[in-house]
Amino acid sequence: MSESFAELFEESLQELEMAPGAIVTGTVIAIEDDFVIVNAGLKSEGVIPRHQFFDDNGDLTVEVGSEVKVALETMEDGFGTTQLSREKAKRAEAWLELEKAFEGDEIIKGRITGKVRGGFTVDVNTIHAFLPGSLVDVRPVRDTSHLESQELEFKLVKLDAKRNNIVVSRRAVLEAAYILEREKLLANMKEGQVVKGIVKNITDYGAFIDLGGVDGLLHITDIAWKRVKHPSEALTVGEEIDIQILRFDKEKNRVSLGLKQLTDDPWTQLISNYSAGMKAKAKVTNLTDYGCFAEIENGIEGLIHVSEMDWTNKNVHPSKVVQLGDEVDVMLLDIDKERRRISLGMKQCTPNPWQTFSEQFTKGDRVNGVIRSITDFGIFVGMDGGIDGLVHQSDLSWDDSDKDAVKRFKKGDEVEAVILSIDSERERIALGIKQLDGDPFSEYTSTKSKGETVKGTVSEITSKGLVLTLAEGVESSVRIAEVSRDRVENLSSLYFIGDEVEAMVVNIDRRSRVIALSIKQLEIAQEKKAMDSVSQQSDVDLSGPTTIGDLIKAQMKKIDSK
Repeated sequence: MSESFAELFEESLQELEMAPGAIVTGTVIAIEDDFVIVNAGLKSEGVIPRHQFFDDNGDLTVEVGSEVKVALETMEDGFGTTQLSREKAKRAEAWLELEKAFEGDEIIKGRITGKVRGGFTVDVNTIHAFLPGSLVDVRPVRDTSHLESQELEFKLVKLDAKRNNIVVSRRAVLEAAYILEREKLLANMKEGQVVKGIVKNITDYGAFIDLGGVDGLLHITDIAWKRVKHPSEALTVGEEIDIQILRFDKEKNRVSLGLKQLTDDPWTQLISNYSAGMKAKAKVTNLTDYGCFAEIENGIEGLIHVSEMDWTNKNVHPSKVVQLGDEVDVMLLDIDKERRRISLGMKQCTPNPWQTFSEQFTKGDRVNGVIRSITDFGIFVGMDGGIDGLVHQSDLSWDDSDKDAVKRFKKGDEVEAVILSIDSERERIALGIKQLDGDPFSEYTSTKSKGETVKGTVSEITSKGLVLTLAEGVESSVRIAEVSRDRVENLSSLYFIGDEVEAMVVNIDRRSRVIALSIKQLEIAQEKKAMDSVSQQSDVDLSGPTTIGDLIKAQMKKIDSK
């Protein structure tokens, strides 16, 4: 043979493509304390650190005679030794498995080992892969502590050996499993069915429940029979609960769920145990601007409107009367069975001060009180029991105008008044202050009638007529057209302040407190009376005045002298 053994050996090495990084199969020929010697058919045996042959539990995975794949690092390191690596061989084998799984869209297994920016690191057969946070689950997951140190299933999303870039998705595996479970669940789903679900998400209006591939909505009104302010009061994310399927739309795959339907409706018991007019204890559960809600039994709430909280304080905020958690006495005012609503009242459990007042006082009684407020139309006087009586501005004074009369009073003044009327049902009490004194107008007009002649003193002269003072506190007016039968342009030329004048009463309006007078009508009446008298005397008395005019003048003088 012309070829030497060395030449043949070199040729065999070339056939094996012995380049750094090549994967070859070797045989374990010795195992020492710190290393393992492997013969890969090269110039020399390779020495590999013992720990490279340990499994996850720290146990040695080879024995003398075992065949293993190793990676060739160097053919000759200068000391006559071949450098081999079991770890690099494992890595190469792992990449081959990943490429096969990627091409076949197969599921691989790995463990989450840490958290990095934008996601997590995953150990896939000794190779580090990247798991984006959005691909951890079918829903966002902030805490992965419950997933760490567990063997999980993933699908390869991206695989680039040159850049050593691997991206995996756990969400893709879960979605695939959910599709199968979803189809199975939808096929068997029926309205009224009770199933198990996991609280997936909580919103202000309810909670989404994972039924195992299908999400259903549990509306806040279907969580409990009683009022629930927010779903988080009764539910927590991740909690497993029994739930009832209320409605199921197969076309839209929408599921409506109910939790309260799993318990008896307390309204059924309420209808038989309670009726309007009954009293009960209640616990304040919610405050609003218009009142508060109070629970009379577990799951049974009623509204106490602000107007039903107190007999007198009707315009205050409910928080000034009660607080959350307070136990109060209430009366059931109304039960609306169809709308499932209860109206409650607190004030009905205490004496009605308006009714009490009407039992103690009557019209015409005098009362004392302090002015609580002054308005444009009168003053409110506070009395016993926390109630108010109104003195209308027209009942403040006989003489002063309404506006001037109001100005004479101020808040905090103690006043005396007469009760004009009591309406306990409408919660109204009418008072009068001017009625404490006699009414000069009523006293004066009680003795006067239409057509009667009265005397008055001129107290004011205007372009429209005269103002006469008939008695103390009683005034009347004479329109300029009623002063004389002749046209009068300037009353000041005929009358002066203080003149005493006679006039005829032409009308008395006691409601409006107005007396209408006329000087002209008095003159006409006096002339008519004189004419009648002359007519009667003309036939029997011829020794007197000889003309009609003289007779009238003489008769008028007689009338004036009387």
